[in-house]
Amino acid sequence: MSVKESLRDTGVRRSETTVGDFFALLKPRVMALAVFTAFVGLMVAPGAMNPVIAVVAIAAIAVGAGAAGALNMWYDADIDALMSRTSKRPVPSGRVAPGEALGFGLVLSAFSVMTLGVLVGWLAASLLAFTIFFYAVIYTMWLKRSTPQNIVIGGAAGALPPMIGWAAATGAIGIESLILFLIIFLWTPPHFWALALFKAGDYAAAGIPMMPNVAGQASTRRQIFAYSLLLAPIGVLPWAFGFTSGFYGVVSATLGSGFIWSAWKVLVIPDKEMKPAKALFAYSIFYLFAIFAMLLADTIAMRAFMSAGG
Repeated sequence: MSVKESLRDTGVRRSETTVGDFFALLKPRVMALAVFTAFVGLMVAPGAMNPVIAVVAIAAIAVGAGAAGALNMWYDADIDALMSRTSKRPVPSGRVAPGEALGFGLVLSAFSVMTLGVLVGWLAASLLAFTIFFYAVIYTMWLKRSTPQNIVIGGAAGALPPMIGWAAATGAIGIESLILFLIIFLWTPPHFWALALFKAGDYAAAGIPMMPNVAGQASTRRQIFAYSLLLAPIGVLPWAFGFTSGFYGVVSATLGSGFIWSAWKVLVIPDKEMKPAKALFAYSIFYLFAIFAMLLADTIAMRAFMSAGG
């Protein structure tokens, strides 16, 4: 019996699980990023939204993001068991049975989409449903195991939350939300390829065709740098399109320059200890948080200034 067959044989035993195990299935760190970017998308959208409806929208998006994580952990249990970074997750470690993870993810998916649709709006709910499907089926079941472009294409799922937040607030998809989508979409490859550079052994053991394992480290480093050159100006577009102030423009340009510099060091300083790659991975997390935090702060400040009659 293969690893996957043994992990998915739900009739052999019942797992003894805790609330913490089910919470871990939600991929809380990934969920937190999705919730934060969705919240920013909702807040920067024009017009006023009922606070109660806004809370419902963000809660539904959070549950949907967690549901996608649970479905990912259910399907990826076999390869998660082979990688040091993921071997202690609830399913491969045996703390949660595969059938429990699958049922948990499906129930939360249906609940989050229906809640968002009925109480907030069906455009936002449709985008949430598509995000869950894209992450759980297109990325997890297909792209991840079949192409080194898995992160590039699959990054669309992680880039959709701010569009969902915007749609929840406005009932539409504006050019502004597309820009927010692009920022995360172009951020994803250099972020994950930096991780893949220093975790190449894990991915090789699991048979996942990540870019360093397929194209080699030199090619991956060049592509990381190319994506950083694309990302930096895209991060400034909210100012260029006039929905943020010049202060955001300066800060985003500075952050983008830092991203390019970090990627440049990955390109030109090969290091067996992968210090430049690890530094870029850490900086990329800071960059995305800072960009969206600045978007939020700038929007709040501009509205306060306008309401004061400035």
